[in-house]
Amino acid sequence: MDGRFVTAVIGAPFGLSGRVKIEPLSGEENHLFGLTKVTLRQGGLEQEYTIEEVFSSPLSLKLTGIDNPEAAKALKGAEILVPRDYAAPLSEGEYYIEDLRGLEVVAEGKTMGKISGVLEGGGGFLAEITLVDGSAKLVPFRDEFFGQIDLAAGKAELLNTWILE
Repeated sequence: MDGRFVTAVIGAPFGLSGRVKIEPLSGEENHLFGLTKVTLRQGGLEQEYTIEEVFSSPLSLKLTGIDNPEAAKALKGAEILVPRDYAAPLSEGEYYIEDLRGLEVVAEGKTMGKISGVLEGGGGFLAEITLVDGSAKLVPFRDEFFGQIDLAAGKAELLNTWILE
């Protein structure tokens, strides 16, 4: 972990000035209005941008150097990385996706694999678990499947192993 979080994803261009719509991953928007700089990650490459303005309707950004729809379109799908201080605040029982990546998944005292990613599914979030044999499984990130999440120890308890079959 480098202390940065993916807080939103760049969407479609908006208007003629190079504005880009953004989709916050947390559903929260207020923390985005305090941003002055962001790092965009796209295709494994990262680039820092200065934010000229954050707009509320539609939720969008104007980035310095992105001045037309063509330049804005090239950013579509880029992840917006921000320092931990600018991430959306958490409620009890919530976790940052970046903190879940890499957690060892343990069931009945046995290591099953690691959380390699978290995806949004139709009914909520899915933890992508890379099993010890190298295969990958998606498990709903819900209380009936995951017990204790111990970020300090780097472990996530899996309650129902049948979900990996």
